[in-house]
Amino acid sequence: MNVLKYMLILVCTLILVDLRASTRVRDLRCELLDNPQTIDRQQPRLSWKIEASERAVKQTAYHILVASSLEKLNQNVGDLWDSGLTKSSNSISVYYAGKGLSSREAVFWKVKVYTNKGESAWSAPSSWRMGLMYYKDWLGRWIGFDGYFPSDNKDSGQLSARYFRKEFTLRKPLKEATAYIMGLGLYELYINGKKVGNQVLAPSPTDYTENIKYNVHDVTALLSEGQQALGVILGNGRFYAMRQTKPYKVKTFGFPKMQMQLMLTYLDGSTEVIKTDDTWTGTADGPITANNEYDGESYDARKEMLGWANAGFDDAQWMKADYVQEPGGRYEAQLNSDMKVMQNIAPVAITKKALGRYILDFGQNFSGWVKMRVKGTAGTAIRLRFAESLSDGELFTANLRDAKATDQYILKGGDQEEWEPRFTYHGFRYVEVDGYPGDLQKQDFLGRFVYDEMTSVGTFHSSNELLNQIHQNAWWGIASNYKGIPVDCPQRNERQPWLGDRPTSAYGESFLFDNTLLYEKWLEDIRLSQKEDGAIPDVAPAFWRYYSDNISWPGTYLFVADMLYQQNGDVRVLEKHYPAMKKWMAYMRLRYTDKDGILTKDSYGDWCFPPASIEEGRGKIADKKYPSALISSAFYYHLLHIMERFSVSTNNAQDSLGYAAQAMQLKKDFNERFYHAAGYYGSNSLTDNLLAMYFQLVEEENKDRLAARIVEIITQENKGHLSTGVVGTQWIMRTLTEMGRADLAYTLATKKTYPSWGYMIDNGATTIWELWNGNTAHPKMNSQNHVMMLGDLLIWYYENLAGIKTETDAFETIKMDPSFVSGLRHVDASYQSLRGEICSQWTVDKREILWKIRIPANSKARVFIPASAPAAITEGGKKLGKIEGVRYVEIQKDKVLLEVGSGEYEFKIKR
Repeated sequence: MNVLKYMLILVCTLILVDLRASTRVRDLRCELLDNPQTIDRQQPRLSWKIEASERAVKQTAYHILVASSLEKLNQNVGDLWDSGLTKSSNSISVYYAGKGLSSREAVFWKVKVYTNKGESAWSAPSSWRMGLMYYKDWLGRWIGFDGYFPSDNKDSGQLSARYFRKEFTLRKPLKEATAYIMGLGLYELYINGKKVGNQVLAPSPTDYTENIKYNVHDVTALLSEGQQALGVILGNGRFYAMRQTKPYKVKTFGFPKMQMQLMLTYLDGSTEVIKTDDTWTGTADGPITANNEYDGESYDARKEMLGWANAGFDDAQWMKADYVQEPGGRYEAQLNSDMKVMQNIAPVAITKKALGRYILDFGQNFSGWVKMRVKGTAGTAIRLRFAESLSDGELFTANLRDAKATDQYILKGGDQEEWEPRFTYHGFRYVEVDGYPGDLQKQDFLGRFVYDEMTSVGTFHSSNELLNQIHQNAWWGIASNYKGIPVDCPQRNERQPWLGDRPTSAYGESFLFDNTLLYEKWLEDIRLSQKEDGAIPDVAPAFWRYYSDNISWPGTYLFVADMLYQQNGDVRVLEKHYPAMKKWMAYMRLRYTDKDGILTKDSYGDWCFPPASIEEGRGKIADKKYPSALISSAFYYHLLHIMERFSVSTNNAQDSLGYAAQAMQLKKDFNERFYHAAGYYGSNSLTDNLLAMYFQLVEEENKDRLAARIVEIITQENKGHLSTGVVGTQWIMRTLTEMGRADLAYTLATKKTYPSWGYMIDNGATTIWELWNGNTAHPKMNSQNHVMMLGDLLIWYYENLAGIKTETDAFETIKMDPSFVSGLRHVDASYQSLRGEICSQWTVDKREILWKIRIPANSKARVFIPASAPAAITEGGKKLGKIEGVRYVEIQKDKVLLEVGSGEYEFKIKR
């Protein structure tokens, strides 16, 4: 009996171990970050992924332990928070609900999950650290120099960099050291001569009168007992504006300044703080003699101060640092990623020009700078000029406007020298090198691709190489314009975070990049730019004071919030911004509704719709505005429905009735004003009709006529092309697909003649142009690296071609309903959601469709299979009813609807 009992216990134990081995918890994140050094939220968001070898695994409960030390956590003691066994399927947005946390407190946590297939073991431990939670936690003072130096060029907006240093002594063994820094506009921090971190162009730009981002660095490894030195270089960034000539338009904040503190904890438990005060010294007479984003950086290596950031440097000629006025904004931990050099790009060709000049071709339009290697005589000046394209073999710079986009390096002489700039960036493919000594070789130059450090989360490949190339061009363009804010372009004298560029582009970008924290930060930039009366600007942060009071540009505030919630499931995004959104909606309605109920205020119309032909648009400036009350009213109607959803999600359900009533009345007024008996809307433009259709403004009995009119415009009047600008292009691909004309959307996506994305590529584009006629338009407004004309194309790639679309709770339920369009034989796409990787790969031939899908654990999918009967479908050689993890639901419009649990599946569908 004892033997049988022992055997039973052993078998049960082995079963439990096997179940735990098949379900694993991984990728623990706090505020979507991996072991973050600084979190300044008292109830941070916790999330994790579940890895399971079985199908249809669903979390039923979780248990989280949060401890004040790793030792306690390893003993399964959650002294800060023990959630207990909590019944919930939530694995992506669990908010810490434990004890209050103090500034700089280290926090350790782990989680185990319970599923319908058994429980997991405890995860590996993860951690986060609290930042400086209160103003009083900052013990130093702001220092800098509030004034010009002889080396500064006041007229051009280029200042020489400011250098600051301080020495101190460590007299006992150190346990840890953490540096907290706000260096405005941009900084580089050095300890004992070594740069701290690999970030560049830090911190992220904000409206510094509203909020300031601080960075945190663990610098323990850079310090040892004895004499130490801190050094900081400050560049202009957005703090000292690139142009100072239009104060009514351009917002500037003053001269570069900084505040930092080094928090030291010794092995004996004692602490010390080294902070910014009047014991620091500084100079503007260093080698960086000029810098700003538009015009570039100048560096005179003869002025280098050897060892300036090391202990023992003679700074007798330096000045005492001045106490300067605080910028005024609230201090916040930077949670969005720093910019970094994300990729090195070697030149593909060198052309030698007259008078010793060279032109380097990097084969790809991107943003960043060039790292150079050179040897020559002291005083030799090398000039690097940057451009996106060539004209008659020379740099084409007219589209840069007055941005000089020029770096200069003066040699110190002697051994081989290496240099790259610190406080500028350029948008370019080509570089003209003038004054280079000797014979220039490819290996002497390296392109440095700079953008916010974020993971690529999406892949897409198809049997159509043009679709693939457009996707690649989009990736390069999006990455090039991530600069702590989503800017419009990286090359000319603009580089502004225009709201109108990203109502739906941001949504499409989310399938390519892990950009959640960037767009959460941008929403805060928008909120803080709102005026007291409710107005929201066209550019946020409002570095340019453009408050034009249109709807389609500021409406991006709501669109991006909606995208973040749908893709990531964090309701705090809505809760935080709902009051400001409500205020803006009321402001626009009360100020701009006419007697007929129409929202009249629009500023841009369908911005940059294409000329009818290339010749018609040749040499013309594309910045003419065509305001449209139809566009403003249609957008407002759609935003009312978004606000209706937001009000329910944020426990403001009483507001939803008001929004619904407003929408109902506006739909009636809209149709009375803009619908024509001939079956079209407004001016009968493609955009006017698309908006009415996608926003569901058209009455049911008129939908077929309107759909026919949309098709007629594209196929007959446009001869198979689009005719939309930045507004219409946001909705065109999904509207056509929902009309049942995915084939027509595919036609537009694969066109190579003007106007189309393929036309850009056929004319040499390696990113996405600002204008459909970007090869012929006037250079005043003609960026060759933009995102606004992507519209909803990338959304269509992933949601409609691949069939990867969230239906509920940020991909807890996935809708997989791909468009198997004629002419496209194969699609292979993946998306790394917060729950795990979702994959969809299908191949079509005359006899069957082979469709492979992967659903992450703790998700399920509603899968629409193009078959008239369940008998046409098999998976792993089995028919429906015998497939683990698959449940037949019903037939909908010649498609078989299945409910599929997590796991990998390979469906074969007979045609």
